[in-house]
Amino acid sequence: MFKFLKGVVGGSGTGPKDLPYNIGEPYPSAWGSWTHFRGTSKDDGSPVSVFSISGSNAQDGHLAAARNGVKRLRTVRHPNILSFLHSTEAETLDASTTKQTIYIVTEPVMPLSEKIKELSLQGIQRDEYFAWGLHQIAKAVSFLNNDCKLVHANVCLASVVVTQTLDWKLHAFDVLSEFDGSNEASAGQMLQFAWLVGPQYKPMELLKSDWAAIRKSPPWAIDSWGLGCLIYELFSGLKLSKTEELRNTASIPKSLLPDYQRLLSSTPSRRLNTSKLIENSEYFQNKLVDTIHFMEILNLKDSVEKDTFFRKLPNLAEQLPRQIVLKKLLPLLASALEFGSAAAPALTALLKMGAWLSTEEFSVKVLPTVVKLFASNDRAIRVGLLQHVDQFGESLTAQVVDEQVYPHVATGFSDTSAFLRELTLKSMLVLAPKLSQRTISGSLLKYLSKLQVDEEPAIRTNTTILLGNIATHLNDGTRKRVLINAFTVRALRDTFSPARGAGIMALCATSSYYDSTEIATRILPNIVVLTIDPDNDVRSKAFQAVDQFLQIVKQSYEKTNSGDTAGAAGLGISSIPGNASLLGWAMSSLTLKGKPSEQAPLAPVNISTSLTETTSNASSVVDTPSTAPAHASTTPDFADQHVPESPTSTDGWGELENGIDGEHESDKDGWDDIEPLEDPKPSPVLASIQAAQKRPVSQPVSQPKQQATSLRPKNTAKAIKDEDDDLWGSIAAPAPKTISKPLNLKTSGAVDDDDPWAAIAAPQPTTKAKPLAAVKGRGTKPAAPKLGAQRINRTSSSGV
Repeated sequence: MFKFLKGVVGGSGTGPKDLPYNIGEPYPSAWGSWTHFRGTSKDDGSPVSVFSISGSNAQDGHLAAARNGVKRLRTVRHPNILSFLHSTEAETLDASTTKQTIYIVTEPVMPLSEKIKELSLQGIQRDEYFAWGLHQIAKAVSFLNNDCKLVHANVCLASVVVTQTLDWKLHAFDVLSEFDGSNEASAGQMLQFAWLVGPQYKPMELLKSDWAAIRKSPPWAIDSWGLGCLIYELFSGLKLSKTEELRNTASIPKSLLPDYQRLLSSTPSRRLNTSKLIENSEYFQNKLVDTIHFMEILNLKDSVEKDTFFRKLPNLAEQLPRQIVLKKLLPLLASALEFGSAAAPALTALLKMGAWLSTEEFSVKVLPTVVKLFASNDRAIRVGLLQHVDQFGESLTAQVVDEQVYPHVATGFSDTSAFLRELTLKSMLVLAPKLSQRTISGSLLKYLSKLQVDEEPAIRTNTTILLGNIATHLNDGTRKRVLINAFTVRALRDTFSPARGAGIMALCATSSYYDSTEIATRILPNIVVLTIDPDNDVRSKAFQAVDQFLQIVKQSYEKTNSGDTAGAAGLGISSIPGNASLLGWAMSSLTLKGKPSEQAPLAPVNISTSLTETTSNASSVVDTPSTAPAHASTTPDFADQHVPESPTSTDGWGELENGIDGEHESDKDGWDDIEPLEDPKPSPVLASIQAAQKRPVSQPVSQPKQQATSLRPKNTAKAIKDEDDDLWGSIAAPAPKTISKPLNLKTSGAVDDDDPWAAIAAPQPTTKAKPLAAVKGRGTKPAAPKLGAQRINRTSSSGV
């Protein structure tokens, strides 16, 4: 029992029951009779420091002084004074005696002597850190002496502790007392517990207990002497054993020596006030002190000063002590960014400092701030995050990206700034692998489908490159629906030559996802056309792609002929949806007409043969957006259009492929050469047209011929009509008519007003004969009158 209680007092236990903190291992040193322990909170496990002191009875002088110290520490608050959390006093039994133990719980700190050994700083970095620490202690002493009229009376190395952020703080308030020098009637001892102070730390007047001289001295006289003792112990690395050692100034920096000597003046009234030490000393003018001081008063600085400071900070941080940068500057910088007082350039410095941390520390100290910054409305902050996403993206968890980061990043896809849209697009190369399939299919691909028709050529090109890179993160069904449509219908028909080159490379990089039927019917026909592309780079890539895909088809053929029925069956099954999609897309895609002049490259931009390299170099395309054609700026929002869906396309590209056809139908991008593929028998059609014009055949005989040719001319006619009609109407109309009513033309005598071929086909001679004759006979002239003649014309036409 007694052994257990002894362990509690010694710190090996968990402390008294009413102390809500666990007591851990002690530090080797502490001030006076106190013992300094590491500790943790019982509630959340957060670290604390626990100081304890024991006495044989309640009247013990050390306990009385300790109670004074607890009271003073609880009531005196300053950034450079140890923060008080909790205190208690408990009775413990040791053998046959009762002991009183006082506990003080504070913020987690470490004795300065131990921290100096741990940091092991040398040279200029050591002097800069010591200057910063002395600056903090001088401010604490000045606060006590000048503002509170208190005397600490025991400033030394042992009375200074260091926080986790490497700040120096003053404690050991057992001797602390009011300065009553202004009261002439007062007499006797002013410092009740001065006997606790070692004689080597006492100035001559205190050593002689000359209270009259002390009361006539300024309030800072005693503590200025103590600050001189601290400076000596700090730079000599030795604990002061006698007052005479203070004369040894060999270790004191020359810039601090004059102030050091004034602090230790033998005349109390001539000792340097600590407030003057802070203001005037040349020693405190260094990069570390100035940098930390600027960060602490950041809210008082204007935007120009902030911007200048944060632009210099990344390079400045390399010159400062690394531990101080990571433990002091980094938390200050993260807090300033999180609460909006720091400018956008501060993000670069934050990430550079974060790169010096371990992965675990980076996740704790930097990532929470970065995730919060994604919700910022400051466009400069968002740009900075997207530009440096590769530095922290790998450290983000999939859940954080999917739930907290992506919803904010996605707003950049529709931003009015093209630069921000492109940065958002490029960031997906890092973030997309961490997104769920639901987010990719339901959100990301819809944004990418719009970016593939963006008004900026560079963005269209990079969208294709991104799709090629993230294809491995799509599920099989999504790949089937999206990739071929995006690469062939969109990228290969873009008027910007690098976009076409990117489409070819994307197809080659994702070739393993296509079966032989898709390659033969959907990919090769689109790539072969580009072997005569006006751009040399596109032609070169097209020839390479043709060779690659022909080799794949040849290997599939050889595998089928070798008797591998399982492989052949697999190819057949997988090709069924591909064939269905081919029919749906080929009829709309082959109506594209091209103008070779628009297809010529407007600026010589080379695309790397590697998709990854192209992504990194895609910024080179940005240099030419002003010279590239901008089509998407006049294109309506695809999501709002009701377009017949392809049999295998149900996401963004399934709905949008017809839209992109309509967008480029009037551009004539060189697809005339492959239009005959859709109508393998042009001669009967032309013969039918000529026969209809000459009218050599009666109407009943011409009906079967119209039925035989009605399936294809109706589709190819769209290429003629789209130059005059609304683009979207011409896209939406063909699908339902060719699918739902392919044979109704045989029995229906009604004229299809949407079909230009109907005006010259055989079945309509009775309704169109007179208008055609009227045209040849200049029948438009009678329509000139606006009043009475108009009624006559209307009656005449109705009679016909």
